[in-house]
Amino acid sequence: MILVVDDDKTIRTSLKLILECNEYEVALAEGPKEALQIVRNAPTVELVLMDMNYTRATDGEEGLTLLKQVKVFRPEVPCILVTAWGSIDLAVQGMRSGAFDFITKPWNNGVLLDRIETAIKINKVSPATQPIQSSPIVGTSLSGILATVARVAPTNAPILITGESGTGKELIAEAIHRQSQRANGPFVKVNLGGISTSLFESEMFGHKKGAFTDAKTDRVGRFEMAKGGTIFLDEIGELSLASQVKLLRVLQDQTYEVLGDSQTRRTDVRVVCATNADLRTMVAEKTFREDLFYRINIINLHLPPLRDRREDIPLLVNHFLRMACAANSLPPVTVSTEAIGYLQTQPFPGNIRELKNLVERTVLMHNPNEPQLAATDFKMLSSPASCPSVLPTDGAATLDSMERSAIAACIAKHNGNLSLVAKELGISRGALYRKIEKHGL
Repeated sequence: MILVVDDDKTIRTSLKLILECNEYEVALAEGPKEALQIVRNAPTVELVLMDMNYTRATDGEEGLTLLKQVKVFRPEVPCILVTAWGSIDLAVQGMRSGAFDFITKPWNNGVLLDRIETAIKINKVSPATQPIQSSPIVGTSLSGILATVARVAPTNAPILITGESGTGKELIAEAIHRQSQRANGPFVKVNLGGISTSLFESEMFGHKKGAFTDAKTDRVGRFEMAKGGTIFLDEIGELSLASQVKLLRVLQDQTYEVLGDSQTRRTDVRVVCATNADLRTMVAEKTFREDLFYRINIINLHLPPLRDRREDIPLLVNHFLRMACAANSLPPVTVSTEAIGYLQTQPFPGNIRELKNLVERTVLMHNPNEPQLAATDFKMLSSPASCPSVLPTDGAATLDSMERSAIAACIAKHNGNLSLVAKELGISRGALYRKIEKHGL
């Protein structure tokens, strides 16, 4: 459950609608007193989305006080601060007081949902809730990669994680952070594929009020948020050449400047990057800078696709079964040998993410009175005909046009529920938002 705290009824109602449309349970509070009652009495609160001001004051002190009180009663719950009166100093104070993130009004719905999803996901595998020894990474075939992680995690060396979409690159990045000397610092995930060139500097380095036309408040950049911890730059292959130059300077000099502020700041972060693109080919084609490639590729961890690690499928299936049953309060079920054999023959182009989604769907559709899943249970739901087929039929159809049609069909099928659309397509919500923007849907 997400607790929304804001004295403005319109904002509370707006956030409730956005969150419920994305399958989150929501509780509302109009001020600190009511919020603390919910935090103390509702153990299901997973995240607090809170305003910084509740009276005529605009200094954010009320929000900082509430944040500290929430952290006294529920230190494990991530808090995201929301305000129209933000400043870098206030944001840093909030981060130091235990806030997970900081956004300003008016917000972008896609960005807000991405940050909420990241906060909840990271909290579930953070050092405060899960010991380092109990890694969420399942499978015997990754023992060599995990051994390398154990060796390089305590260093500050940049790491590049490569592999197809859905192979678990983010989990490896989290494992690196948990086993590093920065484990008690923040783990900040940045999906570079979702940041336009025009917004890159503002998002990564922050800006001062008045730095450009729409800069109505100060903004804290991701490098500042990650201070003392790890910054995970996902989908770095999607970064434009202009943005690559700006990122290279930070990685080389360990310095950056906030937009609208001439003061040079020094970074104190561990950089971990990930991509499903072939960066060497991109370097040869001059679409990715060679100097940046060698800067981020000090250590390379390549994750194999699921089709090359079929021996891990039984372990993964049983792991996802336990998770799905527990998450949905269902009785435990087992899976037949025949079903495992069937799953090991499937191509799974979406890799582990696709397998996880299939297991979850099968568990939810399965008769709870039957203690075992059979191969037929999976076969009924693994048909590729999930989304309506409305792909272009003319000879000039392109991959882009087919992708657009497939996404539009899925959105129509699920009546705009983007969480279900992302699950069915086997991609993250963040990736789906970017594709919707790309295709103008």
